[in-house]
Amino acid sequence: MLPTSSSSSSSSVIIPGASGPAGINTIKSLKMVNFTGKIIATDSSTLSAGFFMADSSEVLPEANHSAYIDRLIEIIKDHEVKVLMPASGFDIYPYSENRERLAEIGAYAVVSDRNTLEVCRDKTLTYQSLSSNGNFKVPFTTTNPDKVRSFPVIAKPQFGKGSRDVLKIDDESGLEYISSKFDSMIFQEFLPGTEYTIDVLSDLDKKPLMAVPRIRIQTKAGISTKGKVIRDADIETNCMKIVEHLGIRGPCCIQMKESSEGIIKLIEVNPRLGGGTIFTALAGANFPAMILDMINGKEISHLPNISEITVIRYFEEIVIRNEERLSNEAAESNVLSKMYSLG
Repeated sequence: MLPTSSSSSSSSVIIPGASGPAGINTIKSLKMVNFTGKIIATDSSTLSAGFFMADSSEVLPEANHSAYIDRLIEIIKDHEVKVLMPASGFDIYPYSENRERLAEIGAYAVVSDRNTLEVCRDKTLTYQSLSSNGNFKVPFTTTNPDKVRSFPVIAKPQFGKGSRDVLKIDDESGLEYISSKFDSMIFQEFLPGTEYTIDVLSDLDKKPLMAVPRIRIQTKAGISTKGKVIRDADIETNCMKIVEHLGIRGPCCIQMKESSEGIIKLIEVNPRLGGGTIFTALAGANFPAMILDMINGKEISHLPNISEITVIRYFEEIVIRNEERLSNEAAESNVLSKMYSLG
């Protein structure tokens, strides 16, 4: 159910994960189009860069805390929030689980259904779902190290995020060691070629609208720091078919990589705005702005033209006076003490 009161293009929007690249990029993307509404940044810490870029900020407990949803609803009511953006890989789960409850108070959570989130979160389910179709190229993947027949292979967490604990294994001894040290790992065909991120946008009825690929020239901690936006009809079509098969609503980002034979295969699907969302916005497709247009009832009849550009990212500092930090920390402590006493 879409918001029916004031226009979502000038209403309050929550952007979660304000300490991470996806949240910060979403704020930047809305500012690029001179968004006239109010941007509310949320995170579990006041020392989040997005807090100092947004119009207002609010502290939330961790997304899996029992007090999370009550605190979220309090924020929504206080700020008359109409839209919740999927800019955090954690907040999307309570968003999805409570979509109807949030809609009842006039807030639209742009997020996929919970079962779709689970298929994307659990990499074994992702590969099972896509390999069963027969039309998608996926690497050999197993949770059983005894089924590994050749090296090198990649070991990664079944439920991992980013590049944490992603390890290359070169031989049997390495396989035995990793298997003994880590739980819930998957073992996957090593893909040595070019790596791609593809930002895909579907409408609110889960119909894919467009895909924007880019080559990951350089990454740090799983986040692209240098990238080249390209046009590739085969990649774009394939990725739109993937998100349609999975039933993704709104934005997602897909990771792919070339095999030694030059075949582009899927690595993972993240059903949310990605850490490199700004690349696509700078190339001409501002997904956060397009999402607001759709929620506001505007038909996306003409898709934006995409420029093939290269983007280089860099750090930018935010200076906080110590007295301001102490004031923010006191406010955070007060909010959290109330939340955790309830939880």
